Amino acid sequence: MQKIWSISGRSIAVSALALALTACQSMRGPEPVAQASIPEGYSSNTSGTSIAEQGYKDFFADQRLLQVIDLAVANNRDLRTAALNIQRAQQQYQITENNQLPTIGASGGILRQDTATSNGANTVYNVGLGVTAYELDFWGRVRSLKDNALDNFLATASARDATQIALIGQVAQAWLSYSYANANLKLADQTLKAQLESYNLNKKRFDVGIDSELPVRQAQISVETARNDVANYKTQIAQAKNLLNLLVGQPVPDNLLSSQRVTRITNASALSAGLPSDLLNNRPDVRSAEYQLSAAGANIGAAKARLFPTISLTGSAGYASTDLSNLFKTGAFVWSLGPSLDIPLWDWGTRKANIKISETDQKIALSGYEKSLQSAFREVNDALATRQNIGDRLSAQRRLVDATNTTYKLANARFRAGIDSFLTVLDAQRSSYAAEQGLLLLEQANLNNQVELYKTLGGGVKTNTTDQVIQQPSSSELKQQAQSQNPK
Repeated sequence: MQKIWSISGRSIAVSALALALTACQSMRGPEPVAQASIPEGYSSNTSGTSIAEQGYKDFFADQRLLQVIDLAVANNRDLRTAALNIQRAQQQYQITENNQLPTIGASGGILRQDTATSNGANTVYNVGLGVTAYELDFWGRVRSLKDNALDNFLATASARDATQIALIGQVAQAWLSYSYANANLKLADQTLKAQLESYNLNKKRFDVGIDSELPVRQAQISVETARNDVANYKTQIAQAKNLLNLLVGQPVPDNLLSSQRVTRITNASALSAGLPSDLLNNRPDVRSAEYQLSAAGANIGAAKARLFPTISLTGSAGYASTDLSNLFKTGAFVWSLGPSLDIPLWDWGTRKANIKISETDQKIALSGYEKSLQSAFREVNDALATRQNIGDRLSAQRRLVDATNTTYKLANARFRAGIDSFLTVLDAQRSSYAAEQGLLLLEQANLNNQVELYKTLGGGVKTNTTDQVIQQPSSSELKQQAQSQNPK
């Protein structure tokens, strides 16, 4: 009899394990189709390989900037937090994966008891191994939770890449801001010197009675305006450096900053956006939204599985004896194996409500995914629109600078010759200063636009162009692959 029960117990255990490994089926349902209404192409004609395929060490031209970016990637707190979130999501995925396997634990104990059928108190010693409440995943609930954890881990990893892209763009633009704040300060200093010369000249003419006090006060207004600009640009320099220190996560060495006007930011000779399909592959924020949509689908499968009975398996094997010296002798071996069944009968609609919540969460995730697609194309098209006209604007502004400088020289010469009043000089001087400021702003905007285009296309994940970025499939993609390989 003992042999028959032993064989039956092993058969039950093997059968249950086989069922648990083969019978789990996902109940997540069909995946939704995104209706983002995205354009088939970009607003301006672009050809060639997307600049996002270039690593940032190959895209950016200045070695000082590259060193600052490396410091930021190593020390920025937002990026560090994103990396820690990846570790957390990875451990959470490991936990859900382990839930598919039985948990085995060792146990031991001493029980002293007195019963009505025994003559006095008895002591029972036991030691063994046991499996506690191992769920047989017939309906795929545990598998769905594992898929959800996998998608959340992949979404977190993509979010970290998106954080790096944003960080590199912010560092490059803050570095440019420091450079152009210095350039504007130098222009303001030069203008202040010229304004002081005009003021001193008019004051002398007033002192000797050639002119009235009005030209003196007009010149003084220009002097004080220039002094205000000098102080303002000094403030901008300090603020740009403070921003860089925050982004980098430590003080940036002065030798890595450019006090001269930067005229070139990239090594790329042509700024190509590539194909729209490249954008979907290169933008990690879009990929993160796609993973979140897949995770929401896995949650639906877990919620639907809760409508069905939950079958758990509990077992143990070990030794027990009333005499400690006989604990491990022949005949002391004992074992037990038994399932437990949890059948939902009446829960006032709680399980069905959870399914509706999961389905609503999926719709929210779908809307977020579609919004991320639309936002990505809008950002690229905005950058391309600026790129399309920035060259004409720069050419016109340079011609304006030449014209206002010439006008200022002629007006100053006519004033010194006594032909025109100082008001003509003052007006020409202001126009020349404003044109020079406008040129610096446009040159900075041109370089910022190149950085913005690289960032919006998804550039910055790779350090070097030769690096490979592997896109891991989501659980929904794995499901579709499995269905295509094993059609029913």
